[in-house]
Amino acid sequence: MTHNKRRSSPIEHGFPHLETVRAAVTALFRRLSADGIRAYDTPFAPADAAFPASEDLYPGAHRVASAMVRALRLPDARLIVGFRAMEEAATVELAAGPEYFVEVNDRFRVHRRDLAAALAHEVTHVLLHRLDLRFPTTPDNEILTDTAAALLGAGWLLLDAYREDELTHQKLGYLTPEEFGYVLAKRGRFLGGEDLSAWFTGPQAYEAYVRGRARADRDLRRAPLAAAGRTERLRYAAARRAGAAAPGAAYGFEVHAGGLRVGFPCPVCGQRLRLPTHRGPVRARCGLCHTVLDCDT
Repeated sequence: MTHNKRRSSPIEHGFPHLETVRAAVTALFRRLSADGIRAYDTPFAPADAAFPASEDLYPGAHRVASAMVRALRLPDARLIVGFRAMEEAATVELAAGPEYFVEVNDRFRVHRRDLAAALAHEVTHVLLHRLDLRFPTTPDNEILTDTAAALLGAGWLLLDAYREDELTHQKLGYLTPEEFGYVLAKRGRFLGGEDLSAWFTGPQAYEAYVRGRARADRDLRRAPLAAAGRTERLRYAAARRAGAAAPGAAYGFEVHAGGLRVGFPCPVCGQRLRLPTHRGPVRARCGLCHTVLDCDT
């Protein structure tokens, strides 16, 4: 099966795929477990992405591909990289392995700094194929692939490849720049404060990361989390009294024999949590990512 990259111009911004991104994060935690995600705590290094013009094309391309295979913990996979004229950034044939054939756009013969970014998406396709993890539709599956690349430490390259000015419009992958930033911020917080933005080579990537990080911060301040702001807390209290959440709220209420319960997504992994409603603070531990959350239900 061949996976093609769509061209997107002008470049889409914002968070149009956010619900799918969140579902992808949850699916990855469920498939790999919290410890499995932590096993990817070493991100793909900038030194491994470096591909100077003085290096021979095919040995250099295979060096970068091998580094990506190692970073995504696929030691028994081998990538054969070729170049050809094509509209897409790259494609991969998902065969039984251990060899996988990747074709990349001819432009990467010259614009070598972004070859690792193109390979990040394709090698992540191989990883998800090995894990037998996929979403039902092709567009959603591509969102899953970009999300996995970012969450597992290789996708920062895809955001770094984003450039937009009067003369240049380039974005690799299917997430918007801000959505890449959102997932990278989620990864950083789960891993205890990692910040890969220091590796970005252009200001636009950093600015998109900051916008994505701000959106991820909002997840940490949604009721019934204790960090929710006063307005959000008042809105939540009114909904609790009514026993019904307002349209668009992340939380919902359920009546059980023991009383009213509130259900809401974990701000780290998106797993749905259910807690009894109280008139005070309570601590909850997510059963999926094991994050301890301060709540006020």
